[in-house]
Amino acid sequence: MQRHAEDRAHPLDRERGGGGGGLRLNPVAATRDNGPQSLPLPRPPMTSSQAPEGPAAKATNIVWHHSTVTRAARAHQRGHRSAILWFTGLSGAGKSTLANAVNSALFEQGLTCYVLDGDNVRHGLCGDLGFSDADREENIRRIGEVAKLFLDAGVVVLTAFVSPFRDDRRRARALVEAGDFIEIHCAADLAVCEGRDTKGLYAKARAGEIKEFTGISSPYEEPEHAELRIETGSQSLEDSVAQVLAYLAAQGVVPGAGEG
Repeated sequence: MQRHAEDRAHPLDRERGGGGGGLRLNPVAATRDNGPQSLPLPRPPMTSSQAPEGPAAKATNIVWHHSTVTRAARAHQRGHRSAILWFTGLSGAGKSTLANAVNSALFEQGLTCYVLDGDNVRHGLCGDLGFSDADREENIRRIGEVAKLFLDAGVVVLTAFVSPFRDDRRRARALVEAGDFIEIHCAADLAVCEGRDTKGLYAKARAGEIKEFTGISSPYEEPEHAELRIETGSQSLEDSVAQVLAYLAAQGVVPGAGEG
């Protein structure tokens, strides 16, 4: 399912058309032809009244320091804009497999991209967190903030996390401008995921060895308005990658045919 309507066009997507003064989607042409000065300035610094709730709210007397090299300048230099591709789904749905395959395809096209994988992040940044609802929420909060930094650095960042709760994904989306966050639901039935069980986690969860396991003893809340729904339980990896790449080209994240 693709999301069409409600999100307003992203500022980096806007370029004045000829004559009529309309807007058209062509971020690559906008950055390459007109230079970074034609792109919008960064958002103003966060005030104390806008400070987020939670752990970040403990920091006081801080001011955001704007980089002399802007996100727009990086887009101009690289020929593509940055974005967050947020892959969500049950364990075994194919999030990491698809994210890494898309990452490889983007890399082959010359894009600057990086995968943030759920297990990898828990080896370091989130190594102090378990799998309670509160820890899951904090895990996704941290990943959302890291993904936002990658976005500002001009990188197409692909995050592969179960991220089971809609509110957590909504908060991650709210960190960035409309059009920067692309939610990709890797849709596979529980029976399919459990049948794959490459890590043996479902068997352990069924045996009671793993508590609060998503899909068994903890809920997964499917996206209601994801930009993309990929049937990873039934369609091939090649078709899934092609579906993601086609969407990115249509949205101007990557150069389309004839561009580049």
